[in-house]
Amino acid sequence: MSASTSARRVSLSNSVIPTALAIKVDTRGAVILNEDSPQTRDSRNIYLPNHVEPVSHIAVDIGGSLAKVVYFTRSPQPPDSPSLLATFGSNGGLSGSSSDAPRTPPDEFAPSTTPPSAKATKFNGALTPLVLNEHQHHGPQGSYPDASFGAELARRASLRNFPGGSLNFERFETEHIEECVDFIKELVEQSAAVNGVSIEEMKASVKIMATGGGAHKFYELFSSELGVEVRREDEMECLITGLKFLTLIPSEVYSFSDQLMKYLPTSTAELERPSPNPPQYQVQFEDQPSPQLPCLLVNIGSGVSIIKVDEDGNFERVSGTSLGGGTLWGLLSLLTPATTFDEMLELSENGDNATVDMLVGDIYGQDYSRLGLKSTMIASSFGKVFKKGQGGKKATLKPEDISKSLLYAISNNIGQIAYMNAEKYGLDRIYFGGCFIRGHVATITTLSYAIRFWSKGSKRAMFLRHEGFLGSIGAWIKNIEGYSPGNGGQETNASQS
Repeated sequence: MSASTSARRVSLSNSVIPTALAIKVDTRGAVILNEDSPQTRDSRNIYLPNHVEPVSHIAVDIGGSLAKVVYFTRSPQPPDSPSLLATFGSNGGLSGSSSDAPRTPPDEFAPSTTPPSAKATKFNGALTPLVLNEHQHHGPQGSYPDASFGAELARRASLRNFPGGSLNFERFETEHIEECVDFIKELVEQSAAVNGVSIEEMKASVKIMATGGGAHKFYELFSSELGVEVRREDEMECLITGLKFLTLIPSEVYSFSDQLMKYLPTSTAELERPSPNPPQYQVQFEDQPSPQLPCLLVNIGSGVSIIKVDEDGNFERVSGTSLGGGTLWGLLSLLTPATTFDEMLELSENGDNATVDMLVGDIYGQDYSRLGLKSTMIASSFGKVFKKGQGGKKATLKPEDISKSLLYAISNNIGQIAYMNAEKYGLDRIYFGGCFIRGHVATITTLSYAIRFWSKGSKRAMFLRHEGFLGSIGAWIKNIEGYSPGNGGQETNASQS
């Protein structure tokens, strides 16, 4: 049963479902804030300066490896960094540039120089309990030439909330799901204290919108430990809903233009085959975003799902592979001392895959020009490991080199499968999502260039700043029923407890 169907029903057996409350998610002026550290580059907050209505539900997307949380909070003051500088990084020369002009990559594309560390639990403001809006007064009376303007003015005047708030993003390892539960519990308790309401009133307003496989596996845990209503939402539907919403946020979506970085030679007519060091292109952001359908969504989590979306937003899972982020995480846990995904990505940034992979040059001693194969192209992932272990002596390989090799192997495989599906269904836009990407430069450039090469430049890989939160943001939006992508505020309905 779809979410919209469940909202329209007012009774089910002996249970009564509350009627829907109209809400607007106002994306006008939305700004992506600066990250706290390189480890939060894919989970920075989104400041919505014009959103005025209370939202007290929390969305959780629980995958096989990570649980991703999205929630909306208000605070007396706006964040310190809602600026274009925060959105585009600290590189100079970005102000006043047009939406289609290539830009220097922002800070998140720079290699991490600080070791990964546990992120301190923090809360940006508090959830707004719906109880504060139960006794609303009527807005300005009178007639207006524009009826919709009058209705909007009355609606805003009836609300007791100041405008502005932050859409917050957090993630936890599914193996330690109790940390996620404790975080939400603390958020609810703090929100009750900040708003001056009882914990019972706060819990009556809060709903958990759960999606992903863990929404079923951990349903009883969340329900019993938090003492709030828990709703389960379809995983694929949430992914598409999240994609449609996030593509409305300025500078959320980015891709690589046809213009090479300045320090590289001029592009040749024929693209080089994918290699560990593909040509680097300028990053360009979507400053004036709009829904881009039809498209292919490649969601890279523990495994990979490939979803075809038509121009009306209808979707179908058409392919996938079991070789995804969980594969990288699992193998590197066995082969390196890294214990977290961020540690593994940092290792890869300092590695040299040529010590592990067998390259074309290792076989031919040079380029194989007739087939367009550069000597640095990977002929066999991990192909040198066996040769180095000959003579009964096990090869000694650096964790950094192993990490780089395996990252390329997984990324190249996903890029090839994504291209073949896009070609099969005649789709030119390919969005990559999922926590595997994590704003990591080597992953992004590998996927992007693979699509560019195999399609001969006719298809474009698109990325998102919050690529790992498509499912959770979709679950958050789906609780606000009737959401439809468009410009400005989005008319929605949310069931009220």
